[in-house]
Amino acid sequence: MQTKQLARAALMVFAAAALLGVGYVAGTRRPASDGAGAVAAAKSSDKVDPKTGRKVLYWHDPMVPAQHFDKPGKSPFMEMQLEPVFADEGGGATGIKIDPGLQQNLGIRYATVRRQETSDGFDAVGTTQFDESHSDVVQTRVTGYIDHLYASAPMQRIAKGAPVASLFVPDWLAPQEEYLALRHSGMDSSMLEASRARMRALSIPDGVVAALDRSGKAQTHVVLSSPETGVVSELNVRDGAMVTPGQTLAKVAGLSKLWLIVEIPEALALSVQPGMTVDATFSGDPTQHFNGQIREILPGISTSSRTLQARLEIDNTALKLTPGMLMRVHVGGQKAVSRLLVPSEAVITTGKRSVVIARNSDGRLQPVTVTVGNDVGNETEVLSGLSDGEQVVASGQFLIDSEASLKSVLPRLEGSAGSSPGAPARASQPTAAQAYETTGTVEKVTASDITFSHQPVPALNWPAMTMTFNKPAPNAFPDVKAGQTVHFVFRQSGDGYQLTKVEPAGGAQ
Repeated sequence: MQTKQLARAALMVFAAAALLGVGYVAGTRRPASDGAGAVAAAKSSDKVDPKTGRKVLYWHDPMVPAQHFDKPGKSPFMEMQLEPVFADEGGGATGIKIDPGLQQNLGIRYATVRRQETSDGFDAVGTTQFDESHSDVVQTRVTGYIDHLYASAPMQRIAKGAPVASLFVPDWLAPQEEYLALRHSGMDSSMLEASRARMRALSIPDGVVAALDRSGKAQTHVVLSSPETGVVSELNVRDGAMVTPGQTLAKVAGLSKLWLIVEIPEALALSVQPGMTVDATFSGDPTQHFNGQIREILPGISTSSRTLQARLEIDNTALKLTPGMLMRVHVGGQKAVSRLLVPSEAVITTGKRSVVIARNSDGRLQPVTVTVGNDVGNETEVLSGLSDGEQVVASGQFLIDSEASLKSVLPRLEGSAGSSPGAPARASQPTAAQAYETTGTVEKVTASDITFSHQPVPALNWPAMTMTFNKPAPNAFPDVKAGQTVHFVFRQSGDGYQLTKVEPAGGAQ
């Protein structure tokens, strides 16, 4: 009996030891099992295309590219398979990648953003005008009549001392005759001096009085001459006209000095100061330079040209310039300034912003909004948005029209983003220039789009489906009604597909 009890106790001890051993083994192996499961779960969570083995960022419907899906399948919008966007296609990268062939077709060339020390100046235009400070007037101090007018018309050139008009003054006759009578009667010198004073009070020139003493004959004519070499800018009388004291017969503007009126853009109005140097050239002879310094800034901004006017005096002793000439002007700054410059043709101005197409380090193109400053020759200053050494697209052909570049060319580049050199283009990635057509029934018409139940489109690998297409304008295709069977043509646009033609099936009515 004791033997059986001992055997039973030994068996229980052995069973307990066996259970402890199994628990130990299980406990030591569980973490490894959990780690393997985590790795397997991680591997199963990777998005990999089973056909190509390439990593997938997401799946999307080409008709609704903004909607992303985590797994493949059919589109909830229409009966077509979702397409993968691969990581190596740049779906997660910034910018657009285009193949070298398309770059050559678009005429794309690049320029490097560079920093350069330039003078704090700018280019402008100016016009020459008469220097009003060198203008003189020809006036009469007596009442008389124009006996002969030598200056025949305004803008006639005239030399200093040349006659302008001969004036007949009948009021001069009596005092001169009185003076001659006193002299012949032997009056004393005091009476003669009083008579001379009376003639001077009547504005009889001293030369006429001296001639009266020499010849003994009264003079009733006086010739008014030009006080300056220039042109007769104003002529206010004609032959035989009566003139009164203080009346201006003519105005003579000098040509040895001219004013140059520089048109300063409104954006630079605060940077212009008197004393800044100006170098002006005439397009007819760009080798001739006319220099000066801004003398004054005229108040007021022109409402038509939105410019501020600055005035300076330039030397025209050689009489090469005439008033009204258009001059190319460079206003020099007072000190050199470090500027970040890009070619002016690289800047796209849309009216609301300025954009350049920058080239990333991996060759992708990306629109970048920049703040531009002054123009320096054929280059433009960039205040923000770019840094020294970056590359930008500087092709005139590519940037002919700013709006077309941003709204038409960039979607075309985006359409080719998935292609790589030497790889065939996918049928489901159409280019912006290609048109497609099919036939369908109009389901719904709104101001912005039309919905069709259309037949397949083989060029895009589309099956028959119901789909909405954008209208080019709210009033486009006014005769299209729901229920009609129509033939329509469409193209890819930046936000979907846009209709270009809709007509009843069988031809236009």
